[in-house]
Amino acid sequence: MAKIVSLIKLTDRDQEQIRNVVPDWELISKDDSEAYVSQLKEAAVVVGWSQAAEEACLVPEAKLKWVQAWGAGVEKMPLEAFATKGVTLTNASGVHAYPISETILGMMLMFARKLHLSVRYQAEKSWRSTDALHEIHGKTAGIIGVGAIGEETAKLAKAFGMRVLGVRRSGEPSVHVDRMVGIQELDEVLEQSDYVINTLPLTNSTYRLIGREQLRRMRSTAIYINIGRGATTDEQALAEALSNGTIAGAGLDVFEEEPLSEASPLWEMENVIITPHNSGSTVHYHERAMQIFLRNLREAAEGKKPSLNVVDLKQQY
Repeated sequence: MAKIVSLIKLTDRDQEQIRNVVPDWELISKDDSEAYVSQLKEAAVVVGWSQAAEEACLVPEAKLKWVQAWGAGVEKMPLEAFATKGVTLTNASGVHAYPISETILGMMLMFARKLHLSVRYQAEKSWRSTDALHEIHGKTAGIIGVGAIGEETAKLAKAFGMRVLGVRRSGEPSVHVDRMVGIQELDEVLEQSDYVINTLPLTNSTYRLIGREQLRRMRSTAIYINIGRGATTDEQALAEALSNGTIAGAGLDVFEEEPLSEASPLWEMENVIITPHNSGSTVHYHERAMQIFLRNLREAAEGKKPSLNVVDLKQQY
């Protein structure tokens, strides 16, 4: 009999679904007490992750075999230690595709129609024109890192009559992307895009991938949107580019340090939309993540390794 310890609070229905899949396994769910911590060393499966789990589950005698992360980003998890111990890590990639793609489209529309300025003026009770208003129809969206989020964003962009360029490591085409290229052709995408959309995970190779040189490659009318990870962008270089007109605006959900410091010049810029790293939030999040876990759990119950959303520990995503 294997033991599952969930660091994610499970509903009664969640627990029922898990027990239906593995009726003979022991399930321990986090509650308001700390009793679950003492069970971590014996857990073969951990749902979620924490400092307590890291301390208990990575010692030689621990029984950990599989971790189901409850988010998509895994850059803060002990990937090398997982590899050394032979732990399989799966994440919740795909859960975010709808909410994040809708946030991206919302930001593009806000900048095109200058709704972000209208909201500011409303707060001031000021009846002010926002001057020339644009459309996203006929514009070009360049998506850097075309995974599940990028695919859904491309689909929505095509519904608005946009041209879509994509960048992914493999260069593998997508039905909703007009032209897909590898990372070596990033500059070409930056130069041609009206909206540059960063959906990249944070890895050794993506750290500050977007810096001064890449920002200079963008059109002066371009809007930069980052919903991936803050540290994929040189934030100081971005602030300078926004201030001096190198690019026209930015929609930012993620930052190098979070919460964003009150001292950041980004707060005061009228050409910046800031959201508090919540573009992936949705009332449907937990349910969708649970379905990913249950599918993987069914495979584990059959003696197989979980296969959905397996993280490549060397590639870091």
